[in-house]
Amino acid sequence: MRLGILASGSRGNAIVLEHAGISVFIDAGLSGRRHFERLTASGFAGLKPAALLLSHEHSDHVSCAGVLARKWGIPVCGTTGTLGACRRSLGRVPGIEVLENGSVMDLGEFSISAFSIAHDAVDPSGYLVEWDSGRLGIVTDLGVSSPLVEESLSGCTALVLEFNHDEDMLWNGSYPWNLKQRIASNIGHLSNHAASELLAAVMHRELRTCVLAHLSQENNLPRLAEEASREVTGGGVEILTGMQDEPLPALEI
Repeated sequence: MRLGILASGSRGNAIVLEHAGISVFIDAGLSGRRHFERLTASGFAGLKPAALLLSHEHSDHVSCAGVLARKWGIPVCGTTGTLGACRRSLGRVPGIEVLENGSVMDLGEFSISAFSIAHDAVDPSGYLVEWDSGRLGIVTDLGVSSPLVEESLSGCTALVLEFNHDEDMLWNGSYPWNLKQRIASNIGHLSNHAASELLAAVMHRELRTCVLAHLSQENNLPRLAEEASREVTGGGVEILTGMQDEPLPALEI
């Protein structure tokens, strides 16, 4: 399985997966040009995905979904709530496929399961990707963990997990009070501390890679997120940080 983090942050998110000749996109929050530039830069040039999955309807995850679906001639997939909430921004697309939370999509030699998460969106999803030799959990926007999230991420060999903000930077920063409250709420975003607690809850000996995702450029620093994660993982897990302005090289997971 190859994983590409093309962009991660409040100004645009895009993830690509490729395994056994089949690829999928998860979220599409960059411009069309930047998607293709970053596919090439991260080692996915010429890729044509089979589907585009949407985690939720916020613009930093769906702004280019319709453009890419039409460019590639592929369906857009998500929960009924997500698809309904972003139907206008999608425009006409080649196809719509409902992937409700609790259901599974089979894609050749791997599958993707959707599960419910807490975020201020209509019906947002985390994803569990499973193949013959591994499990990848992806949760990039959630305000609080839950038994369902922990169960869904248990046994993963790789994770993409939100480490959005440092609590001191958030509360002492320049954001207006109502935005600070929204970010810190149970339907907002995970702090470094809360994310490290979730990581500790699902940590096990076979976990090899954790990508720290959706870092706030105003209220976090890669160093702080990495320190929080390494307090949990020690030296046995590869820690990488997804960035807003440049992609990570393709990861073999």
